[in-house]
Amino acid sequence: MVKRKRIPLAFLAVGGLALTACSDGGAGSGEPLESLDIMAPFFSPVPPEEDDPIDKALSDIAGLDLSVQWVPNSDYGAKTNTVLAGDDIPDVMVIQGKDQAFVQTAEAGGFWDLTEHLASGDYPNLVTENPDVQEASSVNGKVYGVYRARDVIRHSVIIRQDWLDNLGLALPETTDDLYEIARAFTEDDPDGNGENDTYGMINPAWGGIGNGSPYDAMEVWHGSGNLWRDVNGELVPAFTTPEWNQALQYERDLVANGYVNPDYATMDPATWNEPFLNGQGGIIIDVQSRAAELAKLFKEQDPEHFDQYVGLAGQLEGPNGTFAMPTSGYSGFLAIPRSGVQTEEQLQQVLTALNELNSTEAQNLMNHGIEGDNFTVEDGAAVFDPAKQDFTDQVTGAWAQLGMNVAGYNAYPIKQASEYEEALYQLRLDLQAEDLANAVFNPAAGFVSPTYTTSGAQLDTIIADARIQYIAGQIDEAGLQEAIDTWRSSGGDDVIQEINDLH
Repeated sequence: MVKRKRIPLAFLAVGGLALTACSDGGAGSGEPLESLDIMAPFFSPVPPEEDDPIDKALSDIAGLDLSVQWVPNSDYGAKTNTVLAGDDIPDVMVIQGKDQAFVQTAEAGGFWDLTEHLASGDYPNLVTENPDVQEASSVNGKVYGVYRARDVIRHSVIIRQDWLDNLGLALPETTDDLYEIARAFTEDDPDGNGENDTYGMINPAWGGIGNGSPYDAMEVWHGSGNLWRDVNGELVPAFTTPEWNQALQYERDLVANGYVNPDYATMDPATWNEPFLNGQGGIIIDVQSRAAELAKLFKEQDPEHFDQYVGLAGQLEGPNGTFAMPTSGYSGFLAIPRSGVQTEEQLQQVLTALNELNSTEAQNLMNHGIEGDNFTVEDGAAVFDPAKQDFTDQVTGAWAQLGMNVAGYNAYPIKQASEYEEALYQLRLDLQAEDLANAVFNPAAGFVSPTYTTSGAQLDTIIADARIQYIAGQIDEAGLQEAIDTWRSSGGDDVIQEINDLH
């Protein structure tokens, strides 16, 4: 195996040096790579062994021997910082977020700028199918990693279908529809037991802003923008727009009229399903996969009629138009440190390997396992062998963390257990495609504000606390504006200036 001289990324971050000029000649740093060292997190109970069949199959596909350093996800952030400061740098690292250490190291030259390489078309499986997501994963206009794609559209309205049927109501299409259903589920005895024991919307305690809460979704539906909004060429925080205030009034009215669970400010998110299952509340605004989860729980309770309980609607039209709330569309990225991959020729090798690891064959290996072993294919869908569940869990909990899928996910779908579950799965896909056309991406997602990097958590808390206080009726509009003014004077105005300078 060719040995390569490596220089700590922390040193690069200080000096901004290009490693291609750091070889001592005797280390063979310019020779072709014979292996690909990767650091990645795992969620499975144990990581794959060195002789793992997935490892061998993926190495064959990549054209390089994969050597993966698996790190428990709970320790991954600390391990990343340790590696960045050390001299044992992998060729490829899963970077889970654009934190200060990564941004500083990348902008100082510690990671390869892949912007032009990915745009060249030389690596077709690395050409993004969604430029908005690649822009969001970038750092101030430069792409430092191949992002790990996730569903762009996930939010939906999950609703008690049996309650709708009992009241003769249809699935909601607008925010006004949703309000009326929340009222009816609270006031019109949707379960028919003659008792005043139900409410409409189920909201758990959910702090922060822009992190996918039901409040975020309702605000986007009203046209506030997604964290930031472009207003005549200037990027402004969504919470400074009139549409955001309009949405908060909508949320406040739901609470004031009792159409939301009384413990919305303190309810443990881990218990979110329980009121829905127990017939206390009838509406959840969350990711679509929760609908499938609830359907399976109803199946355990009532196997004969489980298909009658869960309805699913897409994102709603608001009073100012149709705006769908997307996710960021990615979960970290695979970045290439310059201390291990030192030349353009070596970089081409790595990108070629990553290109192959985005092929359909590789996607099936990473996400499902070994066809004919732990899963088979029936009617074009994967069916898993329960006797091999431990291996399947290891595949999905470890190897799937290397999946990028930037040009699209082409692995086999998973065969559903019943016609109803198959129909629900297909509905999720249809809604994702439909709502993608109206997705409102965060226009500032690719910009890194130094002030926000150091003070963002405190600034977000100011707005998040004021939002919940306003919804609860504890402060009025003047109090809400006072909180926004505090945000501005505490560094928010600096964030706005820095973001717009980059914009």
